[in-house]
Amino acid sequence: MLICLLVLLVSVTFNEAIFTDERWQTVQRNFEKYAHSTHKPFPETYADFGKSMSLKHRNSSKILLVDYDFIVVGSGSSGAVVASRLSEIFSWKILLLEAGNSGNFLTTVPLLAALFQLTPYNWNYTTEPQEGVCLGMVGQKCAWPRGKALGGSSVINYMIYTRGNPKDYEKWYNLGNDGWSYPDVLPYFKKSENCKLGKECSNGYHTQGGLWSVMYAFKSRITEAFVEAGVEMGGKIVDYNSEDFMGFSPFQANINRGRRHSVADAFLYPFVTRKNLKILTSARVTKVLLDDTGSAYGVEFQKRGKTYIARASKEVILSAGTFNSPQLLMLSGIGPREHLSELGIPTVRNLPVGQRLYDHIAYVGLAFKINETVEPPEAIFNPAETFKWVFSGTGVFTSLAGVEALGYINTGSIPDPKYPDIELIFAGVGSLESDFGLVVANELRIKREIYNAVFKSLELTPAYTIMPMLLHPKSRGYMKLNSKNPYDRPLFYGNYFSDPEGNDIKTLLAAVRYIQKMSQTTPFQRFGSRIHDTPIPGCEEFVFDSDEYWFCALRTLTVSLHHQIGTCKMGPNSDEEAVVDEKLKVHGISGLRVIDSSVIPVTLSAHTSAPAVMIGEKGADIIKQDWGVL
Repeated sequence: MLICLLVLLVSVTFNEAIFTDERWQTVQRNFEKYAHSTHKPFPETYADFGKSMSLKHRNSSKILLVDYDFIVVGSGSSGAVVASRLSEIFSWKILLLEAGNSGNFLTTVPLLAALFQLTPYNWNYTTEPQEGVCLGMVGQKCAWPRGKALGGSSVINYMIYTRGNPKDYEKWYNLGNDGWSYPDVLPYFKKSENCKLGKECSNGYHTQGGLWSVMYAFKSRITEAFVEAGVEMGGKIVDYNSEDFMGFSPFQANINRGRRHSVADAFLYPFVTRKNLKILTSARVTKVLLDDTGSAYGVEFQKRGKTYIARASKEVILSAGTFNSPQLLMLSGIGPREHLSELGIPTVRNLPVGQRLYDHIAYVGLAFKINETVEPPEAIFNPAETFKWVFSGTGVFTSLAGVEALGYINTGSIPDPKYPDIELIFAGVGSLESDFGLVVANELRIKREIYNAVFKSLELTPAYTIMPMLLHPKSRGYMKLNSKNPYDRPLFYGNYFSDPEGNDIKTLLAAVRYIQKMSQTTPFQRFGSRIHDTPIPGCEEFVFDSDEYWFCALRTLTVSLHHQIGTCKMGPNSDEEAVVDEKLKVHGISGLRVIDSSVIPVTLSAHTSAPAVMIGEKGADIIKQDWGVL
């Protein structure tokens, strides 16, 4: 029931009658008491840039900014790192452009993670309806949230810090990407990290003293049962961010003193006084500017209803993320020729931008009842608990919105037993009903009739959830422009479960069977664990727990976990699917790089936040090397 706190801010965004409840008002007042004394907003002087940074371009309605050496588009998990690291060279002038605004006091509360995916901090993208998938979602569209804020998705994600399996990066290298093997990238994971994991900090895979805090998150009493159950199933307890990867562990998370530690907190706020780093929020980039030779020389962006041109004497760097970086490339004439021609966009460079897209999907409908409450729900209404979080960074408010631990397993779909095909995500304080269906179910776009039929009866029943996440799908999707208007949202096609052999859905079924066995282990039976067996609407024709039933359920309540990659694939010029090379330069275009998770060439055994930061760290060093300052 801890996730009940997620409703706190919804009263500001949504006019729901339930928020007149005195309990919610009490909790909100508890936080508001401390908000002004502890939160420092992004300096307004950097947003009010008109007088000192721009001049009118003669005979034009556009405003020409003074020149910069580098322009970075997007302040997310890669862009914030790139801009910060490049500004370490004080002779370079850096302009960082972010479409969103800075976060607020409540975005720092870990327990509120899911809530902010229902606010303007989210671009609020969705998939297009496709046959046989997202059947339980409103409009048959799965949610694909993306952060629209200083710090990007690190402001709205679940703060989970996972790097991936070393074998993932060997695959990158074997595709022709020199410098991207595991020994090559490990130093860049360590470079950003400020390890607060205890004994794990000295095992050779972590570093103390970096900018980005990594620590263990909140754990309820039943988290230990999950880890012990994994051991009883034949696994072991591991540091999953080392080479000893396969096994079970509480989550390592980007939290600092009990608060979300976004990339803006780590890489931008400490350096906003650098005179060579200019950061503009609410600045929507609409195009990369290219000259007749195919060289990038700047960007066009809009802010407060005015159009600006910013020039880069050295490079333009797109770090706008897996969706917005390819969108900007295509709007600028870099993309599939046929698609651009259909929209009337002249093709500058014919590249397969947006044509390959991988995603991690997970089944969220597997709930288990237990006999006792593992964390008292009334704690969140206690002013002392709020005081504890504000002044000591401890307690229930440090929970990662209810998710607490993971397990990496191999169900048999991959021959290598040391390489996982599934990540198990353990939510120890409930399932979709833990916030009475107000936040998580809405964030995932789950139909109200499905929630009411399956999960509402659990609202007053102690329960936990284990979600199987498919790590290496064979199905892949794509994205394309909706029009040549930069404000029209792109079209996204997940193509879930489209692999001809049906391996993806069979692997998730195998994971469901594994979880069922896990729920019967001794550690879980101490809590009286038993499956919640209410059938999902639309699947009643199948016998509950038959393979056919689970295939139907998987097509109904499998959701995206927002780890999309690959839309600007990294690979050599000989790779017909590649958009950028191993130095992250766009093929055939000078002065333009893409540095974000869109360049990841193959599926990862990880949530993508930490790899995106690593890409930013390594990308910044590549730029410094190319310009002779490293």
